[in-house]
Amino acid sequence: MRVAVLANLKENAPTWEGMSADQWDDLDSPKTIHAICEALQAGGHEAEFFEAQIRPPYNLVQRLEAYKPDICFNIAESHFGDGREAQVPAILEMLQIPYTGSQVLTLALALDKPMTKRILWYHGLPTPEFQVFDRADELVDEDLLDENGELRFPMFVKPSREGTSMGVSAESIVYTVEQLHKQVAKQLRLYKQPILVEHFIKGREMTLGMIGNIKPPAARRLSDHTPPNELPQGLTFFPVLEVDTGAYASEAGVYTNRMKVEMAEDFYYFCPAPISDEFEQQLRLLAAAVFRVTGCKDVARVDFRLDEENDNKPYILEVNPLPGLNPGYSDLCIQARAAGWTYEELVNGILDRAVARHGQAVQAG
Repeated sequence: MRVAVLANLKENAPTWEGMSADQWDDLDSPKTIHAICEALQAGGHEAEFFEAQIRPPYNLVQRLEAYKPDICFNIAESHFGDGREAQVPAILEMLQIPYTGSQVLTLALALDKPMTKRILWYHGLPTPEFQVFDRADELVDEDLLDENGELRFPMFVKPSREGTSMGVSAESIVYTVEQLHKQVAKQLRLYKQPILVEHFIKGREMTLGMIGNIKPPAARRLSDHTPPNELPQGLTFFPVLEVDTGAYASEAGVYTNRMKVEMAEDFYYFCPAPISDEFEQQLRLLAAAVFRVTGCKDVARVDFRLDEENDNKPYILEVNPLPGLNPGYSDLCIQARAAGWTYEELVNGILDRAVARHGQAVQAG
């Protein structure tokens, strides 16, 4: 098959005076793109990279029309807008070109963390209590305050529409209303978007990746607001990865942007995570439910925190329908490796599941 690999390289991103230092930390490196293309070629496919920008000199639409791909391997993050991760898929749908991964609505939804949490809450899936701030001086919701007008529990402050833990640091944990307003003001200034403030769950942090698609006969009615008690058919789960937060004394037990970027080459983790089979099954059930209710396709990763003050109850932090694919340190790649998969098997596994979903026959060469 002829495959167009679509992504946004950090080195090609726009810059401007006063932008935050982590502005483009969720974009990809040439190393990742080269690895994906090589993996697809090893799978018998023709593969070529295209910078996912429509303006000159990149001219994505014209270049795709000339290349005539059978399918696009999409990991494009794009640059601007509330639903930026959905922009390239929307263009592909207009051009009637199949692509890997989740579709427009899911990508726009998952990028908006508060909206995703509302969907999870509606379906009875555990996610920390939260409030969204458009201004630093907004009043804190009464149910987050104690009788003295202070926070009932530590809160966690982060941008509502960013990836790679942008804006997440030890300072994100706040204990007083004054600290909360100060941190919200800082992040509003840096990221120019609503700020999500949620109950900080103190405990272990884990992530669970999966590839595949839920088969329609196994799907449950969306009006059923109870978490599932059996796994749907069609998903392949990788071993749970636990972040070894104890190895990062300066990061306050949080999986920070600094860990994901500056310390990525020296990432400390446990994979498979040291958990029981029963607990892993519980995480799989929750991850599958998130995959279903948010409409994910082909591949996704769900992040959890375990509440050490509540018998390690798992809370869903977010779902990532465009998980990183750096072969060296991306969470999904580490998990696949722990399952005995090569990088080539992972990349081609994602492609094969997309091809099957689109109803195409896999053709080598």
